[in-house]
Amino acid sequence: MGTMDKASNKAQDVKGKVKETAGKVTGDEELEEEGKSDQAKAAVKDVGEKVKDVGEKAKDAVSKVTDTIKGD
Repeated sequence: MGTMDKASNKAQDVKGKVKETAGKVTGDEELEEEGKSDQAKAAVKDVGEKVKDVGEKAKDAVSKVTDTIKGD
């Protein structure tokens, strides 16, 4: 996962937690739900980044095997 993507996702998660807490404290259900939504979006983005990382590792592994077979 890229450092900037990870930081952006973490910022969105923290922002969501702040909104959720503020909504609970003030009784603003809409703000609370918006905060939960921000947190969910950040979690989905994290999963997407992790899938990309796994894909890159698999691609590298296949390249190494291919190189070994070819004798490189």
